[in-house]
Amino acid sequence: MTAARWKAALVALLAALSALGAYAWRPTQHLADMRPKLELAQLFPRSFAGWSEDTRGPVQLVSPDQQAVLNKIYNQTLSRTYVNAAGDRVMLSVAYGGDQSDGTRAHRPDVCYPAQGFQMRSDRASTVSVGTHQVRSRQLVAQLGNRIEPITYWTVVGERIALSGTEQKLAQLAYSTRGVIPDGMLVRVSTIDPNPERAYTVQRQFIEEMATTVSGPNRARVFGTPL
Repeated sequence: MTAARWKAALVALLAALSALGAYAWRPTQHLADMRPKLELAQLFPRSFAGWSEDTRGPVQLVSPDQQAVLNKIYNQTLSRTYVNAAGDRVMLSVAYGGDQSDGTRAHRPDVCYPAQGFQMRSDRASTVSVGTHQVRSRQLVAQLGNRIEPITYWTVVGERIALSGTEQKLAQLAYSTRGVIPDGMLVRVSTIDPNPERAYTVQRQFIEEMATTVSGPNRARVFGTPL
C-alpha cells in the first residue's frame, strides 16, 4: 500500500474512532429524572411576606408567537402578577425545561422583548441576595411606547447560573462529561415604572422575600448554588 493510501486509511480510521467516541460520550441521562418532579404552580406560592397574587390579571405582554416558542422550548411556564400593601405590582415569569441541550436554548428577555417590538434601553450585570448567596443576574430596561419595564432575570442550567449563551454551553458541557443532560429554569421579575432604580429596589425586595419560601432541593434549581 502506498504512503498516500496509508494516510487516507489512517484519516478514515481516526474519523471513525472520533465518531464512536462522540457517540459513547453523548449524554443520555436527564438530570430532571434524577430529581423530584417539579410543579411551578406549587413551587412559587400565590402569597408570601405581604405579597399576594393580583387576581385582576397580569399586565405582561406576550405575543401568541412568543408564547408558542415558549411552549415549544419549555415543559412548564408560570406567569403571575403580585401586589403588596403599598400598591407595588411585580410581574413574575418562570419557564422550566427538562432538556437544556442546544436545541432548547433559554429564551432570554434580551431576545424575546425585542422580538415583540420593545426597545432595549439598558442592559447591565447585577446580583441579588437570596440569603445563602448572591445570585448573578441581569437588569434590563425595555420600552414599548409609553410602557417602560425594568427587568431583573437570571437563568439556571442544572444548578449553575448561566446568563449568556457561552455560559450556558459551558454548563451543558460540564454536565455532559458526566453523561447528564441538564434541566434549566429562567426566572424573570419586572415592573412597569419609568424610574428603573426605584423599580429595581422593589424587585430586589420581592426576590429576597420570595427566596425565603423556596427550600430543599428546589432552591438550587431556582437560584443556583453558591460558587
